[in-house]
Amino acid sequence: MGLRGRGTVLFSCPKGTAPSAHCVWMVMLLLFGIWDAQAQSEGDTKSPYVWKTGPWGRCMGSECGLGGSQSRAVWCAHIEGWTTLHTNCLQTKRPDNQQSCFRVCDWHKELYDWQLGDWDQCQPVALMNSGSYKHPECTKGEEGLQTREVSCIQKSNGSPAEDVICEYFEPKPRLEQACLIPCPQDCVVSEFSSWSKCSKTCGRGLEHRIRSVLAPPLFGGSACPNLTESQPCQFSACESEESMYSLKVGPWSSCSLLHSRQARQTGKRRKNKGKEKGVKDPETRELIKKKRNQNRQNRQDSKFWDLQIGYQTRQVTCTHKNGKLAALNLCTQEKLPVTFQSCIITKDCEVTEWSEWGPCSKDCYDVNSPKGARTRTRSVKQFPVGGGAECPELEEQEQCAPQGDGVPPCASYAWRTTEWSECRVDTLLSQQDRRRGNQTGLCGGGVQTREVYCVQGNEDPLSYLNTLKEKEASRPVDSKLCTGPVQNTTKLCHIVCPVECEVSSWTAWGLCTYESCEDQVGKKGFKLRKRQIINEPTGGNGNCPHLTEAIPCDEPTCYDWQLVKLGDCIPDNEKKCGPGTQIPQVECVNSDGEAVDRQLCGDAIYPTPIVCEVPCPKDCVLSAWSKWSSCSHTCSGKTTEGKQTRARSILAYAGEGGVQCPNSSALQEVRSCNDHPCTVYHWQTGTWGHCIEDPSVSTINSTASWSSESTCSVGMQTRKVICVRVNVGQVPPKKCPESLRPETVRPCLLPCKKDCIVTPYSDWTPCPSSCQEGDRSIKKQSRNRVIIQLPANGGQDCPEVLYEEMDCETSSVCPGFRWKTHKWRRCQLVPWYVRQDSPGTHETCGPGLQTRAISCRKQDGGQADIGECLKNCRFMPPITQPCQLPCQDDCQLTNWSKFSSCSADCAGVRTRKRALVGKSKKREKCRNNQMFPLAETQYCPCDKYNAQPVGNWSDCILPDGKVEGILGMKVLGDIKECGQGYRSQAMVCHDQNNRIVETSRCNSHGYIEEACIIPCPSDCKLSEWSNWSRCSKSCGSGVKVRSKWLREKPYNGGRPCPKLDHVNQVYEVVPCHSDCSQYVWAAEPWSVWRVSYVDQKENCGEGVQTRKVRCMQNTIDGPSDPVEDYLCDPEDMPLGARESKLPCPEDCVLSDWAPWSRCPLSCSGNSTHERSAYPIRQPGEGKDCPSFMETEACSLNKNCYHYTYNATDWSTCQLSEKAVCGNGVKTRMLDCVRSDGKSVDLKYCKELGLEKNWQMNMSCVVECPVNCQLSDWAAWSECSKSCGLLGKMWRKRTVIQPSQGDGRPCPSQMEQWKPCPVKPCYRWQYSRWSECKVDDAQCGEGVRLRNISCFVFDGSKEDNGSTVDEERCEKVEPSVDGDRDIILKEICAVPCPGDCYLTDWTEWSPCQASCVNGEVLDFGAVQVRSRAVIAQEQDNQQQCPEQMWESRPCGAGECYEYKWMTSPWRGSSRLVWCQRSEGLNVTGGCPLTSKPVSDRSCDPPCNKPQSYCTELGVCGCEVGFTEVMTSDGMLDQCTLIPVLEVPTVGDKKADVKTSRAINPTKPSTNQPGRGGRTWFLQPFGQDGKLKTWVYGVAAGAFVLLIFIVSMIYLACKRPKKPQRRQNNRLRPLTLAYDGDADM
Repeated sequence: MGLRGRGTVLFSCPKGTAPSAHCVWMVMLLLFGIWDAQAQSEGDTKSPYVWKTGPWGRCMGSECGLGGSQSRAVWCAHIEGWTTLHTNCLQTKRPDNQQSCFRVCDWHKELYDWQLGDWDQCQPVALMNSGSYKHPECTKGEEGLQTREVSCIQKSNGSPAEDVICEYFEPKPRLEQACLIPCPQDCVVSEFSSWSKCSKTCGRGLEHRIRSVLAPPLFGGSACPNLTESQPCQFSACESEESMYSLKVGPWSSCSLLHSRQARQTGKRRKNKGKEKGVKDPETRELIKKKRNQNRQNRQDSKFWDLQIGYQTRQVTCTHKNGKLAALNLCTQEKLPVTFQSCIITKDCEVTEWSEWGPCSKDCYDVNSPKGARTRTRSVKQFPVGGGAECPELEEQEQCAPQGDGVPPCASYAWRTTEWSECRVDTLLSQQDRRRGNQTGLCGGGVQTREVYCVQGNEDPLSYLNTLKEKEASRPVDSKLCTGPVQNTTKLCHIVCPVECEVSSWTAWGLCTYESCEDQVGKKGFKLRKRQIINEPTGGNGNCPHLTEAIPCDEPTCYDWQLVKLGDCIPDNEKKCGPGTQIPQVECVNSDGEAVDRQLCGDAIYPTPIVCEVPCPKDCVLSAWSKWSSCSHTCSGKTTEGKQTRARSILAYAGEGGVQCPNSSALQEVRSCNDHPCTVYHWQTGTWGHCIEDPSVSTINSTASWSSESTCSVGMQTRKVICVRVNVGQVPPKKCPESLRPETVRPCLLPCKKDCIVTPYSDWTPCPSSCQEGDRSIKKQSRNRVIIQLPANGGQDCPEVLYEEMDCETSSVCPGFRWKTHKWRRCQLVPWYVRQDSPGTHETCGPGLQTRAISCRKQDGGQADIGECLKNCRFMPPITQPCQLPCQDDCQLTNWSKFSSCSADCAGVRTRKRALVGKSKKREKCRNNQMFPLAETQYCPCDKYNAQPVGNWSDCILPDGKVEGILGMKVLGDIKECGQGYRSQAMVCHDQNNRIVETSRCNSHGYIEEACIIPCPSDCKLSEWSNWSRCSKSCGSGVKVRSKWLREKPYNGGRPCPKLDHVNQVYEVVPCHSDCSQYVWAAEPWSVWRVSYVDQKENCGEGVQTRKVRCMQNTIDGPSDPVEDYLCDPEDMPLGARESKLPCPEDCVLSDWAPWSRCPLSCSGNSTHERSAYPIRQPGEGKDCPSFMETEACSLNKNCYHYTYNATDWSTCQLSEKAVCGNGVKTRMLDCVRSDGKSVDLKYCKELGLEKNWQMNMSCVVECPVNCQLSDWAAWSECSKSCGLLGKMWRKRTVIQPSQGDGRPCPSQMEQWKPCPVKPCYRWQYSRWSECKVDDAQCGEGVRLRNISCFVFDGSKEDNGSTVDEERCEKVEPSVDGDRDIILKEICAVPCPGDCYLTDWTEWSPCQASCVNGEVLDFGAVQVRSRAVIAQEQDNQQQCPEQMWESRPCGAGECYEYKWMTSPWRGSSRLVWCQRSEGLNVTGGCPLTSKPVSDRSCDPPCNKPQSYCTELGVCGCEVGFTEVMTSDGMLDQCTLIPVLEVPTVGDKKADVKTSRAINPTKPSTNQPGRGGRTWFLQPFGQDGKLKTWVYGVAAGAFVLLIFIVSMIYLACKRPKKPQRRQNNRLRPLTLAYDGDADM
């Protein structure tokens, strides 16, 4: 519109004016604009914007079917991919975003399904990708693809539907798959046989050779070549004229019935004869009638065979040698072949209709296997005769399920278990463990066992444990009925180890006190000392030792004063020095040493003040008394008395007028101690007895029924308490304090009684249902019951008998069936009207056929269904046989009798006879004994037997022995698994003809046995634990160690050793703590001063004091025994000598310095500590005392220390001494460590109140050494072979409990075998086919026969067998090589002279698989057989049939490889042939592309000097010459190569090596390949190119040159100054030990 508007405005002409040039121009512009606008509109159609669509969404709708709708997204996008506005795209081309669809519902699944087409032919991938395909050389098969059609269809009519319908329920199956196109395999044939005899003995004939097909052509391989080769053969001319004609018999016609007229006439004759006989002799007629009725009853089964005898004929023709027929009279022969014979009319098998379906085998409901089976049968109405069609299957099965509403559930079976046995530790002990002799008190880890058995009934195992009814119903059944997993029969358990009672040390003896302060009677008292329980005993009857000991004493008191300390010495009369007193500070204590109210000591004697003296300035000064030493004896007796001593020393001597020092004897004091007698008494208690019923308690302990829990009551326990004098024994009770007597009776909880619970007996095991003839052994049946709870606490005991056994009832006769044959019927001849034209035939005599009936009987003679005989009996007796009605001139004889019996083996003869019958006795020709012998004689068989062992010895088998364990379980180690056993070897018995016979013929039971030994396992043997080492530290926490070492390695499957170190030891490490005060330095008093510069008047001045310092063991009473000095801390060792100044009279005398005070913990440089002393003697006038205080700066790790706790490493897992394994404890200890790293007493850390956040104990587990536990040996299996030498019987056992930890491992032998008794194997075996025989003719259809014989063999492939009497094969299935169709007679053909015919089928070739490089391809395996064509006349070869071959699939095929073989060259040719991997020469199979050349003739011939024809068919030069070629590649000449002469060992000029060029014009005297004097190194090959070794020599020379240059450079290089070598001392040689015990 805009364009038009612009056009009317811009290009209009003025009105009323003629068109001017301007207007024309304007019109042209207008037309151009219109054309431009059209061009723009056309350009707009190629817009850069396009519509894009998403996938269709799910079909939605309210109804199923076609009423649904689905939508999709639609958007506008630029061609480069980005999205834009919808307006940029052409709206007219916008795709729909909604469409109707088929809405799929779940019920459509029954209406639609995928239809899968067949896979098409495999196409090569290369052909599919490129379109053009070039066949490469095939090696393994070519990868390909094959496709198929998949479509969704409607099931009802097969109409197509949309794929989305089927995809709703199931993904679309794949449309293509990978495939492999196998390589073409050519036909492979064998080598030709040798040439046959000539087809004629004179004249011109043919000889032939044939070959067979070994592998058929597969996968498009080349076809098989001719299997026959013929060539003419010429002998001398025939003396007489060659017969041109041969009498030929044709095949027999089908069996025909008699003509109806002739049959009627025959029937009338029979009736007339019967009437005549009946009229003549009525009695005979009645007897015949009864006999016929009896025969009819006996021949009930004759209805299965509708036997009709007919006849068949054949043609006899005369043929010319060229194969054409001729007149019969041209074949001159006296006796013509028979052209008729009787036969059986062919009848196919006829069966009845199917019976109704039988009942379902499943008559109950079972979720796991809901389906049963039901069968239906049909019976035979007419058995096949005369080669008729065989019978079809007479029985069929189908799955079924029980029908109806009231179907009961099937009986369910479940495993049940007995209760766990007691936890036993003894089963874990090793062979060497000493605790095996005394197993009392064992604890820790152990093993519990239980028995698992199968029961029928309740699925809830809880009710089975709670109610007696369920226990009664839990009758054991056959364990094969339970299919679920079997619960474990062993488990680890733990017996809590008793914790021994730990007590503290004894306290000091207390005061002499009354037995009871409340009842103070008499003057007799006791001194007591006590100890406390540190660790309470647990887990057993670990009684603590006595805690109180008493000593009788006199003058007892309940309270007394105890000295706390003495006060300062205060001089009398308020003087400053001189005699004075010390007031004692005391407290009132009771007999236990506890402070009490002072008023209670009113009756006690209060301590008096002690006299003392404060020295004056000129008096002698003595030190304070030392502490009393420990008492020399713990008690006092007649010969012993306890003493304590103390001492003091002189600090300053007295001056003039002063108090003098005492004698040296006054410097020591001795006092009595422990003056109580050595008669110590205490109460001793026995262990608590069993809890017995307390008659005073009304509740009676009885065992209730299992429907309620048994009631338990309170009983009482007693123990024995006696008074014991230490080191003497029991004394009267009055010697011990009565108030401290322990109790002898205490109440207890009486345990509940548990009766033994036993399941009812299981049902008797069934007796064998199948009867085995000749098995005289008595069969047993048994039943058992299981103990599910053992008695306890006086409950009812278990019964002794848990297993019962009884003999099975023996059946009188094995049920069996046999065929019964009835009398042969009359011999029926071919109708006279058929044979009357044959010369020499008579109406009433000649060959015929007769039939008989057979029936089925039981072994006892009773009638049975004929189907039973068909199933269980050997092949059916024949129901027809040829017969001969003798003619008047024929000789008639009876059948042979049986051979007479032999009187003895290897001696005498046996005979059989027959006789002439009727008129034959009088005929002269019949009495000819050579033609008709009447007796036969043969030697009696000579039976000699010889036995010899055969096969390997069996495994060593231990004699069986039942071991009754707890709850029927075999406890580990109870079963004898080693020792003396026996092994057996089978015996085989042969007769004199080396035929295998029953071993009983050799008076052998079938085995020879000898003793054997199964070595017993020997466990790893370690020594006993060594003693614990001393603690590694004398102060603080250390470790102590003990070890075991290897004494004997395990063998024969014994317990393995624990992990040993490199010296074959195992260690236990535990932390230990040494009390830092257990060893202390003890110093004696200082000696008397030794003054160096003695002032005789004053006795003072510089001097030295000494004392003896010893390390002593500290006790409660103080240091006791001296020990080695290294046990005490050397830092704390007091000084043994000191230099000082001995104070003079009136000098101040100070005491010894007190210990230094402790530094503040900051240990900063500003802190100090101090020590002090006090004046003992004040100085005289004008003299002062030195300072009483000394101060010292604190310095870290010198006199000031920090203290921290430190935890040791964990110990190894510690068990009780009575435990083998199980729960243990790891321990560690706290150590107080000084800041300089030294361990000190824990009191230093305790005083600081440091936190202890460490766990000192941790539980741990030592894995139990559980020995492998095996089940009993299962019963021996059936023999692996039913007969022969190779049969074995096996038995197996299983692992019930695998070994754990260091337990004895499971043995490797989990199964054993022993040989079966050798039994002869019998089989039916064909003889070879006889030659094809044509009676009374030269060629045509004939018959070949073979026999079936009973063979005995030893069961091995190598034994072909030997014939024996047929009675031996009576029980053998009537089959040959698995084929039950026994064929003893077969139609064959004898070719006429001049005929061209096919040979018999060859044997089936070995099974061959398709393989590449020995790898079997998945194309199946085949075997093949073939028939070759034989021509007897060269002129008749056009009439020959085609050769034949046929293949069939077979099982596991063998891989064969084909390889070209060549013979050595003979001139310019050699033989080339193909050989199969087993060495057979074949044709085909080898790839033609790699076939070697068999002819190396060169064209043009090689006529140049020193040239020859190479294997490649080109001319080359001899050794020592090189080829010079022409421009067209032909050999021009052979030029002599310059050679390097290298003298050899035999050369006399070996010390000189020369290189010379030989004159090319002068020939060399050394011929190629001759002598050993000179080697010719030829740099050029036959093709004129340099040989490879030339390049190698050049490269080696180059490397050698580089090496020489490098060496020259290094030699000329300026060396560096050598560095000064360090004077390292030689280190001692250390041998590294790798832990091998045998080093």
